[in-house]
Parts: sequence; C-alpha cells; structure tokens
Amino acid sequence: MKIRAITLFPKMFDCLNESIIGRAIKSGVLDFEAVDIRAYSKDKHQKCDDTPYGGGAGMVMTPQPIYDCINAVDPNHEYVRVYMSPKGERLSDGLCRTLSENENILLLCGHYEGVDQRVIDLCIDREISIGDYVLSGGELAALVVIDGVCRFVDGVLGSSVSHEDESFSDGLLEYPHYTRPPEFMGMKVPEVLLNGNHKEIDKFRKAQSEKLTAERRPDLLKVTDGESEVDGGH
Repeated sequence: MKIRAITLFPKMFDCLNESIIGRAIKSGVLDFEAVDIRAYSKDKHQKCDDTPYGGGAGMVMTPQPIYDCINAVDPNHEYVRVYMSPKGERLSDGLCRTLSENENILLLCGHYEGVDQRVIDLCIDREISIGDYVLSGGELAALVVIDGVCRFVDGVLGSSVSHEDESFSDGLLEYPHYTRPPEFMGMKVPEVLLNGNHKEIDKFRKAQSEKLTAERRPDLLKVTDGESEVDGGH
C-alpha cells in the first residue's frame, strides 16, 4: 500500500518510523511519504495561507499550493484522496477496513482555520473526522487514520489474525488481557485462563466483552427479541 500525507509539517510523521508501522515501511509492505505543501507554493516566500474572505479570525490555507501538490503526487487520480476534517464522516473500525482495501491513499492535512473550499471541491474524494473535537492541524488525525488502516494490510501485523480479536472487530469492546505473573499486588489472574480449556476461555472472554460493552458503550448493542446483538450500523 502507498500512503502520501500532504502537509505543511512533514516532520510530524517521523514517528511512523517506529514500532509496527516502521517495520512495515522498512520491509516494503508500506510505502509512505510526507510531502511538503510549501515546496509547491508559487509565492516567493513559500506562503501557503491568507486572510479569509468575509472576515473572521485566523488564516486559511490557499488553494494553489495544495492543488499543485496533490496533482504532482497523484496526476492520474489513482489515490483515494482524503481530507482530515472535523466536518467529515466519523472514523470507525469499519471505515479503516474499507480504506485498507485501496492500494493508494492520499491524506490532506489542513492547518490554521482550514483550507480553501475550492481545493476540496476540486481534489478531495471524502472527508474524515476522528472525533468531535478540533485539533491545531490534520497531522495527528492523519496519523490515527494511517495506524488504524494499516493494521488491516496483510503483512503489517505479526499475525494475520491479530486484528480479528480486538475491540470493535465484532462490534464489541475487547476483553481484558493478563500475563505473567499469575498474582500481582494480591490480584490473581482469573482461574479460567489458566486451565487450558479453550472452549471455556472463549466463553469467558466473550462474556467479558459483552459486559464491558454494555457498561461502557451500550450504543454498540441493540436488543432484538430479548437477545443482545451487535449493531451493524456502527
């Protein structure tokens, strides 16, 4: 998979060289590059922002550098082009899985008060938000999307089934995890996890997932005919 982040601050993506994503990049499973929008500005000072028409606080990113940058990176529109925006559709496990089915993803990171609407209309395929809050820029949001999407790309995780048993993979929150030692600060690992009976372990973990989901995220559940079911609309 190829991922390109279009940004004013490419160094913010240096953290992708670490951990799981970093190993995937080094091994060639992922091809990532952060592209500096300023390099495409025709302003002699590489200016990429200006005051908003109609007045208002802050600055707006100008369309020319963004437009030229996107079309230099993706001249034939082979990438799905995403703008990180609090006005976009909410990121979810399902959306990450859907995005992972694309071979090429381009992420536009806005800054200041946002980007000129015309470049969104001309260049962007979809807008995505990671939550109902505002960040100083789209870089952190793009990092969240990259990490969430890449977990579904074959070869990124150590095990091909690692993502199948996590929170939201089946519409439920993930069950608690335990490791050695069997007792810590007087707290013991549940006995069922120590007995080697995998049928009972699976039953215990499923019950724990359902309990946690009901307590913390009841919106993920719906009741039909008296039984709890995963809400497929999430």
